[in-house]
Amino acid sequence: MLSRLRRQRLDDKRVYRVYCALRLNRARRTKRRVPRRPRVPLHAPPTLNQTWALDFMRDTLYDGRVFRTLNVLDQGNREALAIDVGFSLPSRRVLELLEQLVALHGAPATLRLDNGPEFLAGRLEQWAEQHAIGLDFIQPGKPAQNAFIERFNQTYRTEILDANVFGSLADVRTITNDWLRRYNTERPHNSLGRVPPLAFLPRPTSTLEYHNQLSA
Repeated sequence: MLSRLRRQRLDDKRVYRVYCALRLNRARRTKRRVPRRPRVPLHAPPTLNQTWALDFMRDTLYDGRVFRTLNVLDQGNREALAIDVGFSLPSRRVLELLEQLVALHGAPATLRLDNGPEFLAGRLEQWAEQHAIGLDFIQPGKPAQNAFIERFNQTYRTEILDANVFGSLADVRTITNDWLRRYNTERPHNSLGRVPPLAFLPRPTSTLEYHNQLSA
């Protein structure tokens, strides 16, 4: 068959029409290039607002729809500052949440992030520069370099996401906000000497005010 085609003088336009009809003209997927990152040591700062760690999670509602969460943790006292919930959490939503937290607590010195597209967006870099906030990106494929929030994610997965069946995003937000209050003020942490985050290192402006605003 191939030799027969080679002997024939084929019309280029006809070949291209057949090529398109077979859907062979799709753009090739290119692997996203992630910048090389230096290894930034992981540490628990002795004060608040030195490093906030951010990470995304995903789960599904009862009807099968996928939702995501954006989790923010202060590495100083392991306090969960916020969990934003939505079907889509683009870089715009990331900045909106960070603006709310900065207005409540003041700006952190650095943000610790993975290399997700929402964090690599230019608008986040511009926002951080305007607020004099450093961006510490972990090395690609090294989630252990963001160990504090990875450990928090595991707890949130076990105690909330895997333990409940959600019918709507409102259910996720209500159950999550109630759990966050207990997590920050009641739940003991082994790494903090068996006390909750806000007992280990109290915050002048409590995160509970933020959650009360969400529940209002």
